[in-house]
Amino acid sequence: MSGINKVILVGYLGKDPEIRTFENGTKKASFSLATTEYRKDKDGNRIEMTEWHNIIMWRNLAELAEKYLSKGRQIYVEGRLRTRNWDDANGVKRYITEVEANSFTFLSPKENSTPTVTQVPNQTVVVAPPPQPQPVPPEPKVPEENFSDDLPF
Repeated sequence: MSGINKVILVGYLGKDPEIRTFENGTKKASFSLATTEYRKDKDGNRIEMTEWHNIIMWRNLAELAEKYLSKGRQIYVEGRLRTRNWDDANGVKRYITEVEANSFTFLSPKENSTPTVTQVPNQTVVVAPPPQPQPVPPEPKVPEENFSDDLPF
């Protein structure tokens, strides 16, 4: 049986995506995403706890990130954890854990549309607008009736 490696985050971009294009033309976008939780301490004071996540996007998803994402934009991200390691200039082994995104959805509108962007392996990126909210019909009027108080309970 194989394991599950799935990450879902909702947060704000901490910086504009950095785009890197490799010799073969493949693009990689990387940026930080802040998620914030609010808790109360034992005295009832509200405490804000912010976590910073390293996000990476590849190929067509990276191109869309380059075009549409910017610092401060709120997004919903789905992906998986990836850990890389390397030796720094002093020969010390370094590690970084990143979220390799495979889809994202705009939550703070930049314009009038908020599409969902999904990267399907070995296929094109699908951009679809979210479902439009339907108007809520008014509640039907209930005729007033004379109810007696002789309920059995």
